[in-house]
Formats: sequence, C-alpha cells, structure tokens
Amino acid sequence: GCEKIIFNSVFTKKCFFDGLNEKLYIDKYDIIYNSTNKIKKFPKKQKLITFVGKLNHSKGYDLFIKAVKKILDKFPDYKAIAIGDEKRKKIFFHHKNFKELGFLTYDKTISYLLKTDIATIPSKWNEPFGRTSMEAARCGCYTIVSNVGGLKETSNNIILINNITEQKIYNEIKYAIQNKNIK
Repeated sequence: GCEKIIFNSVFTKKCFFDGLNEKLYIDKYDIIYNSTNKIKKFPKKQKLITFVGKLNHSKGYDLFIKAVKKILDKFPDYKAIAIGDEKRKKIFFHHKNFKELGFLTYDKTISYLLKTDIATIPSKWNEPFGRTSMEAARCGCYTIVSNVGGLKETSNNIILINNITEQKIYNEIKYAIQNKNIK
C-alpha cells in the first residue's frame, strides 16, 4: 500500500479529496511546495513584458496578446516576448516590439525572467501549482497571475486577478508601468 501522498498545492489536495472524507486520511498526506534557490542579485530590469507557457487559450495566451498589443501601442519603449510553443497553434500576433521565442531551456527562460520587468501568467484553467509564477516572482518580476487553481500558492509577491480578462491584464500592466516604485 501507499504510505503517504504528496501534493504540490492545497488546490491539488482539495481536488483529490473531492467526495472523500479527508479527515480519515489526515496522517496519510502532506503538501510540499515546489521550491527554488534564492537569487542573490538581480540584473538590471529591462522594459520587458513576458509570457511563459503553452501558447494557447487555456494558458490565457489569447488574453495576453490582446492586452499586450494595447500596451505596446501606448508604451512604445516597452517590448514583449512569449516563451513557449504549441503544436496546434491558433493564436498569431505580430508587432514590431513583440517576439515569440519558442520553447527554451530552463536556464535560458530564467535568464529572460531575470531581465523581465513584468511577467504575466493569465491561465484560465485550474493550474495545479504554477512553476512559472513562482520563478517569475523569484526573479523579481512584477508578476500578474490569474486567481485559479494553485497559482495563488506560488508566492506572496504576486498580483492576483479574479475572473481574468484582457482588460484586467491591460490595467494591471499599465499600473505597473506607471508606478515603477511598487515593484
């Protein structure tokens, strides 16, 4: 038999015990969050907005693209990048200040997050944990996250958005740009 079940978030534990009496198993599970090493010194941040993840609707890439287009038009000194891929890609976006970098290694992704001013994780589905938001916060990014699944458990230094929309993402990015001292 199984001695103990390990969950990576309270959210995944709640999903597992849905319909079960959790109290009967209180000594049979633990929650152990993913962890990262502390970064001792951040490089200088660039005027860069980053999305990391699958480039699809469930990850909120469509919302990110719509919001970032308005941001890049309003703040032309900012640039945006998307790191990730999607085999059945249906979302396409072109702007002189935007690049899709495709799939990158972990180390390369972290090197971009270390330079990133604002990171967005606008997922629509119930993420079990959300390593990207944890890493972005760890790298000192102003981290905008949808309040779904286990994303809210990734850091104390994230901006949570309920019922994520293009307009809410736009408003939060605009606020971050105009209020530099909050980061």
